[in-house]
Amino acid sequence: MFRRWLAVVILAGLAWGGLVAIFALGWTPRLGLDLQGGTSVILEGPEGTDERVIETAVEVMRRRIEDFGSVQEPEISITGGTSILVQLPGVTDQERALNAVGRTGLLSFRPVLSVSPYLEPVEQGEGSVFPDGVDPETGLTIADDINADRSFLPEYDDLGNIVAVYEVGPADIAAHRQGICNHGLDCSRLPTVPSLLTGAEVASALALFGQYADSAWTVQLNMTGEGAGRFAAVTGLLAQYPMGTPNRRLAIVLDGAVVSAPEISAGVGPDGISGGTAVITLGASEDQQEEAEDLTTVLRYGSLPVAFERSAVQKVSATLGEDSLRAGLIAGVGALVLVVFFLMFYYRSLGLVTLLGLTVFGSLLIVIFGVLGAWQGLTLTLSGVAGVIVSIGITTDSYIVLFERTKEEIRNGRTVVDANREAYRRAFRTILTADFVSFVGAVLLWALAIGPVKGFAQALGIATVLDVIVFIVFTRNASAIMARSRLGDGGFFSIRGTTGQQLPQGASR
Repeated sequence: MFRRWLAVVILAGLAWGGLVAIFALGWTPRLGLDLQGGTSVILEGPEGTDERVIETAVEVMRRRIEDFGSVQEPEISITGGTSILVQLPGVTDQERALNAVGRTGLLSFRPVLSVSPYLEPVEQGEGSVFPDGVDPETGLTIADDINADRSFLPEYDDLGNIVAVYEVGPADIAAHRQGICNHGLDCSRLPTVPSLLTGAEVASALALFGQYADSAWTVQLNMTGEGAGRFAAVTGLLAQYPMGTPNRRLAIVLDGAVVSAPEISAGVGPDGISGGTAVITLGASEDQQEEAEDLTTVLRYGSLPVAFERSAVQKVSATLGEDSLRAGLIAGVGALVLVVFFLMFYYRSLGLVTLLGLTVFGSLLIVIFGVLGAWQGLTLTLSGVAGVIVSIGITTDSYIVLFERTKEEIRNGRTVVDANREAYRRAFRTILTADFVSFVGAVLLWALAIGPVKGFAQALGIATVLDVIVFIVFTRNASAIMARSRLGDGGFFSIRGTTGQQLPQGASR
């Protein structure tokens, strides 16, 4: 008997004590996109892309969005083939977050040839034409090629409006020998073989305040060993242009758009910026910190192995997420109350076991979601809430099977204690088989489904395993303790009372 009490107390203590602990530690279950609001986007990669390339892209995206900072618990996963699902719960600036993860082109450093508010066509004969490869409606290069002799690329403001059109040269610094070197510049330091200056040559980037400029944000750029020589060569080339001219600027280009185009400072000579470290001082923008952090993210994680396109973007408001959470909680609590009320009415004293068991089960489930959320990043979505509600039915089935077996054994003439023992032995196989089927179904759903269905499968799988544990450790021992108490044979509210029988006078329990 002592062992039964010990098992019940230990499991109940773990459940209720754990519940208090996770709230004290702030490890409450992490809510998914559909419960707290945010943005979801599906990115499609080129068909036939190798699986390892897609996995590499996912890791780069994850580092980007984690470095973004304000996104709570991002979820980035491969949803089949070359598709990537990106969920950004709690994000407030949708476009900025999507740009942080969705800019998928190659990061490159290219000399600026000219800057204008917009590109004007060149007069030719009786009409006017745009350069080859330029869209006449937008005045921009249709498909950016980092090896093209010149490209016309936009620079956008925070609202997505074009503020300038940059004419830029190729990212291959060796190609400048046949390009801007024709302007009478000293190009002796340029390599003679193709040498791209792209994001692959960036070792790290760091946003700093006040370290290189008083009361201003700067970005420290560190190049790799090979990139340092190329960076010094191109900056030394551009430093030969007069200060204030567009040609002295080096454009940082990502996904066919100019992210930034800093000017080579006056103190840089023909030898360029040596040592592999450069400092980019930001202009007088309204939010220098945000600009510095965004530029740092682009420089760190700008290059992806393949280009992706957005195929679907969904935004869920925080209000809608709160409403969904409230509706889910009302449904779950309502279902729990109705189940307990029915079982208390129908099974009487055994209903108390159900009430205590469901609180242990529910507390442990919250603790598991909280711990896995803090350690592994598991989030609770609306479909997960649905899985939890379904699990209440699964757990209730376990109690009903045990209680009905107990009643059947009592009607067959067994004592309440013996009936409870035999009922557990026979019911356990039935419950284990049913839970095994539910668990296999949850595993198959998780493995084969995509999107929200995975959240349902996770919650169902966790709850199914937990149901078996609670049944073995708590329900079995709690019902046995009750069978040996006055609630076993004590009258209408007792276990025997649920069968409609009364203990014969002088009979033993």
